[in-house]
Amino acid sequence: MSRNTNFDYSFLVLSPRKRKAILAVWDFCRAIDDTVDENILIVEEQANLKPWIATNKTDALNHWRQEVARCFEGKQPLTRQGLSLQLCLREFDLPRDAFEDLIDGVGMDLAHKRYTTFQELAEYCRRVASTVGLICIEIFGYRDPRTRDYAINLGIALQLTNIIRDVAIDYAKGRVYFPLEDLQRFRCTEVDIGKGDVTPKLRALLEYQCQRAHRYYALATSTLPTVDVKRVVAAEIMGGIYFEILCRVERLGYDVFTRHIHVPRSKRALIAATVWCGRRWNLKSFGVR
Repeated sequence: MSRNTNFDYSFLVLSPRKRKAILAVWDFCRAIDDTVDENILIVEEQANLKPWIATNKTDALNHWRQEVARCFEGKQPLTRQGLSLQLCLREFDLPRDAFEDLIDGVGMDLAHKRYTTFQELAEYCRRVASTVGLICIEIFGYRDPRTRDYAINLGIALQLTNIIRDVAIDYAKGRVYFPLEDLQRFRCTEVDIGKGDVTPKLRALLEYQCQRAHRYYALATSTLPTVDVKRVVAAEIMGGIYFEILCRVERLGYDVFTRHIHVPRSKRALIAATVWCGRRWNLKSFGVR
């Protein structure tokens, strides 16, 4: 969830007012994610307050849950991220339940190292990714309630792309996100993933995961109402860049073990420009090949 150039290209198309709000939301969500992913238990508070140090990750997540409550209940936030977020709440009607769902999703990384079925994994993706999309579309502005379905489907597509690209990184952290039912279906084991040799059965497993991600990108496109295409262009750019990551995984023969697959800066700029131009005609599509 780190704010990197992939997302910066998306944010550039926003007005200064909306960009400021999106960055505040992103920094708040990133701080929550870092609690588990980066092993950060020190919560950076306002300059006039003493930094708070959690005794464990669960305690740290609870601290962020309390910070969400302070932000939404008009109390004084304790963190710089909370202060920035609270300013946005006065201007945009951001959903509190989405922030709380995000914390629950990040907490799943503490309780779940494996997912038996895709249904279980989809719920994780919805909580850690779709929730952020549901928050962002409130800032983008939308007219048709079906745009919420778009945000949910795109969030799952983006998270599945992350899972595919980072399978080796996650394995090193002791996590395997691919559903166990899929490993059994293709007769793969966690040892196969750990070896990083793209054998025919591991390639088949990765291809299956990519096909699933493609279906969610297609679902996102099909559920985006035409009336809101122009309003969510920032999300469309983000989707286009991540769609390109997925395509590169496929073009490289599903070798996500010996290299970190990314989209070069020039290609990100091209995708952003193409999506930006396409929105003038209400076109909906991901990726520039």
